[in-house]
Amino acid sequence: MTLDAVSRDYRAAFLRYLPRRDEAALHSAYELGRRAIADGVSLLELVRIHHEVLLDVLRDSRPDELDGVATAASEFLVEALAVHEMAQRRFTVGG
Repeated sequence: MTLDAVSRDYRAAFLRYLPRRDEAALHSAYELGRRAIADGVSLLELVRIHHEVLLDVLRDSRPDELDGVATAASEFLVEALAVHEMAQRRFTVGG
């Protein structure tokens, strides 16, 4: 998976999650993170992609939506990074 593909998929998944914020839409963040780590996308690259997507969404958001967007972005990023966290813990514990 190329970084462009990760970025495109991350944007689409986050935009699906944002209005609903349900478990199924959040699961797509986990799956995206899983695919990214399997394809060698670094943690820093994934965070950079998240930041770019968030900035674009914030530019299009009304002031009264900012708190909700920020909270949703945090939830989505944590879920996307969960696979990295689990891999790191396995490496550290199993090391």
